[in-house]
Amino acid sequence: MGEARTIGVLGAGSWGTALAAQLARNGHATVLWGRDRAQIRTMAESRCNQRYLPGIQLPAELAYTDSIETCLRQAELVLVVVPSHVFPELMAAIAPLCSKTLGVAWATKGFELGSGRFLHEAAAAALPAGTPLAVVTGPSFAKEVAQGLPTAVTVHSEEAAFAQAVAERLHGASFRAYTGSDMLGAELGGAMKNVLAVATGIADGMQLGLNARAGLITRGLNEMLRLNAALGGRTETLMGLAGLGDLVLTCTGDLSRNRRLGLALGRGQKLVEAVREIGQAVESIQTVDEVMRLAERHGLDLPISALVAKVLHEEITPQEGLRMLLAREQKPEYPPGWFAS
Repeated sequence: MGEARTIGVLGAGSWGTALAAQLARNGHATVLWGRDRAQIRTMAESRCNQRYLPGIQLPAELAYTDSIETCLRQAELVLVVVPSHVFPELMAAIAPLCSKTLGVAWATKGFELGSGRFLHEAAAAALPAGTPLAVVTGPSFAKEVAQGLPTAVTVHSEEAAFAQAVAERLHGASFRAYTGSDMLGAELGGAMKNVLAVATGIADGMQLGLNARAGLITRGLNEMLRLNAALGGRTETLMGLAGLGDLVLTCTGDLSRNRRLGLALGRGQKLVEAVREIGQAVESIQTVDEVMRLAERHGLDLPISALVAKVLHEEITPQEGLRMLLAREQKPEYPPGWFAS
């Protein structure tokens, strides 16, 4: 008899660790990979990711390695959980190790740096033809998942059976996993909400009030819907967990790195100082440029996203951005017949 099949999780940051813990709690043989050998050794000894999830005990069944080959040797599924800027590098690294039975999912949110491709496009280009692909997304802070608090996510794949397989492995007593088939819409929602969280963070940092926050979230959703429609995504995807759910969480929850960046900027802190204090990847800084490229390609005016881009490039101050938003002309909330188009 061969060895039992495992699930490999690539990325020992907060989110990768939390998802690996969830899989292990569900009774699946799970191996967590991280590139930092010392960190992995410490995690294995302490059963805790003190760097990213301090004080949270991890399941005793969870295994650890600093070797991608070891992580994937007996894997039936690999779940990639790394920042978007290293996603292509990791896809290239695992491509030679992909067996005919290995499925690849990811919980990374953003675009391929440089090309601007969606991650499902980058994965399909790098991996062997026919590799099942899926994206795991939705309103989910790593700390709360690691603590076992109630969470709902959605798994999207063009192969319904693979989406179901990934969802079933994640689904547990306090963790609901739904399925869908709109990878483009799901990835757009997961990426773009980070940009809009910076805007709401700025407004809250400037103490503009709850009305302003609600207005920015709602008009931000409008921008997501219009770009999604231009790209061919489905409206219902962004009205669910991958869009509205993730947008509300990231714009209002202080565990969000992107919201915290906005808060710091709204309070007058410099960008480089704010990023240094956060101490982890802040996806909006790269994502906003790809959002604006897509908007320009499709002739769309996305005023909130555009002003976030200018603020993050330090072309304008948050105060100047607010004045520019308030100076925009009056118009209908939605053009007649927009949702029917």
